[in-house]
Amino acid sequence: MDAVRLIVTSRRALAASGDVPEILAEVWQAQALAQAIGSRLAVSGPPELRGEALGLTELAGRGCGVLRAPELGDGELLAAQLTELGDARLALTRLGGLLGEIGIALVGIASAAADESTYWQCMEAIDAADECRDRVLEMLRRLADREENPTEPLREVLPGRQTPSEREVLPGQQTSSEGSVLSEREVLSEREAG
Repeated sequence: MDAVRLIVTSRRALAASGDVPEILAEVWQAQALAQAIGSRLAVSGPPELRGEALGLTELAGRGCGVLRAPELGDGELLAAQLTELGDARLALTRLGGLLGEIGIALVGIASAAADESTYWQCMEAIDAADECRDRVLEMLRRLADREENPTEPLREVLPGRQTPSEREVLPGQQTSSEGSVLSEREVLSEREAG
């Protein structure tokens, strides 16, 4: 089944769940689905999304880990039914909505929790869902950037690193005609050519 259909199924199940154990089971299902979608995007999605998709996979796994896994029958695990992503933008948009809804459901449970254990379990799951949603929104932003500038390749920059054009020019460093800092190899190439 494609990602969008599974997300819609998960949203409906969350909306139809009544008591706390049912809601927590559906939240766990949604996090597991987010993990599967992140994994699929990391492997076969657009290259500029792969880093964020891996992050989504890890964070959604953390969201599943803080919740008790529900007892599911054969064929009930939504994430296992994922066979294709379909349109990445649509899937991510719908996934972002689902993650927002599970955050709201968890806030409701946490605010009415009778015991501290349930409260903190919900708070950790809220954090995981919120961070997952941030990753989804970043992937949507990257897709929008790619559509705005289809001829410019998007480079994935690791956190804390800068692209060559963003680096500060230090004394003794040479720059290209565009103003970006040249690597030692580029400097040697220019010297040999000149």
